[in-house]
Amino acid sequence: MRRLFNRILPRSWRSTDVVVPVIRLHGTIMASGSPLRQNLSLASTVGLIEKAFSFSGPAVAISINSPGGSPVQSRLIHKRIRDLATEKNKKVFVFVEDVAASGGYMIAVAADEIIADPSSIVGSIGVISGTFGFTDLIKKIGVERRVHTAGKNKSSMDPFQPEKKEDVERLKMLMLELHETFIDLVKERRGARLKDDPDLFTGLFWTGKKGFELGLVDGLGDMRSTLRERFGPKTQLKLVTQSRGLFSRFGLFGSSGGFTAPALAAAGVDALFDAAEERALWSRFGL
Repeated sequence: MRRLFNRILPRSWRSTDVVVPVIRLHGTIMASGSPLRQNLSLASTVGLIEKAFSFSGPAVAISINSPGGSPVQSRLIHKRIRDLATEKNKKVFVFVEDVAASGGYMIAVAADEIIADPSSIVGSIGVISGTFGFTDLIKKIGVERRVHTAGKNKSSMDPFQPEKKEDVERLKMLMLELHETFIDLVKERRGARLKDDPDLFTGLFWTGKKGFELGLVDGLGDMRSTLRERFGPKTQLKLVTQSRGLFSRFGLFGSSGGFTAPALAAAGVDALFDAAEERALWSRFGL
């Protein structure tokens, strides 16, 4: 009778199966993305995360493929995962695909166990700031820069003005504070699993195989094999997705419901800048 009842029920409700919800956190981490490019932020991922933790069962699996980005958004995503894991009393497994570096690794350490492919890239525990200087360019094209501020430091690091030593020193101080926060978080989550290596927190990154030796990850393998080894051969993986309409996601409709030219133009410009920033993040890891 019980066997017949299990056949009638949806697979995710059957008592003989362990169902592990799976969410994919893939992309660069930014506070906001352009309408044409979806990035990772707390706002864009919280629905998926909370939906995954609403499943009954012993664990949540997260597939990560991210070169990093915003340290704030990385930490917010990390914290939401840990808060729900504690509240729901669930194990969290992170599986690294191509890369979990910088902010991507900050999210990964929210896991109770991190599993990577031997050829994955992990680490890059550091902070980076990049910008451009346009002082020579605006001279060549005959543009005069006019800046008026209330507060002598309001225009610090202006890319259209010559770089100032005091501005650079200020920026480096802020980056050191961010770096310490990152290091403390990794040490808190990884603890004694981390090996005593002088390069661990220098911003270097390694393959999954070397990361396993350094204690950055807990094992080498793939999601399906690992979870079936932990919870039995009948373990089912359930991919969690968000249902979002194509055009409502882009946000390109005007009040009348049609496309607006300003929205399309703005989306195109934003997409170009986001693509350049995203390309720079991925290219650091040869991807």
